[in-house]
Amino acid sequence: MRTILVASSKGGAGKTTLATQLAGHSAVAGKATVLVDADPQRSSTRWCEKRADLDTAVLPVDGHSRAFRKHLPEDAEQLVIDAPAGAMADDLEPFLEMADAVLVPVLPSAIDLEATVPFLNSLAQVGRVRKGKLPIGLVANRLKPWTSVSQQALEQLRAWPYPVVAELRDSQAYVLLAALGRCVFDYRSEQMRGHQEDFAPLFRWLKKHA
Repeated sequence: MRTILVASSKGGAGKTTLATQLAGHSAVAGKATVLVDADPQRSSTRWCEKRADLDTAVLPVDGHSRAFRKHLPEDAEQLVIDAPAGAMADDLEPFLEMADAVLVPVLPSAIDLEATVPFLNSLAQVGRVRKGKLPIGLVANRLKPWTSVSQQALEQLRAWPYPVVAELRDSQAYVLLAALGRCVFDYRSEQMRGHQEDFAPLFRWLKKHA
């Protein structure tokens, strides 16, 4: 069972959006998918509940206690963990132990970039990360590529020790999809194809490293 941890110490970075899109992609691909929701807002759980009647349903599991592992079905093929906002590496120990990769969404603002540095520093102290056995990928989120702010943020991110594995555009589509319990991979429209293409580098990275 491949396990992807989506985590950020900065609230509002798009952690839940990324987690639900990853889970949706896996389910649409025909994999038995579980989404562990460890965030107090429980937004991932509500997203799962809204798509419960679909053939591509995602099973939500409460991740607020270590006992969550008892609720993971044996036939699960893909596990996505939506970590609690504000958590540092020490708080994420049970999730880091089982993760095959960690994705860290980052918004293109000075505040968000600065707030992410201590979190990445805490991850760097994790034994598996130090030994190169737990890959960390940065996801630049809500980008407006035509603006200098987004371009400068990308330049800064690319100078960090972890790779930028995806550049996701700023779009109201994610807000609408969250309300419906859907993901960009549920649709075949031209607009959604553009969003799907934004994820392509991320999936290539996961295939290689996780």
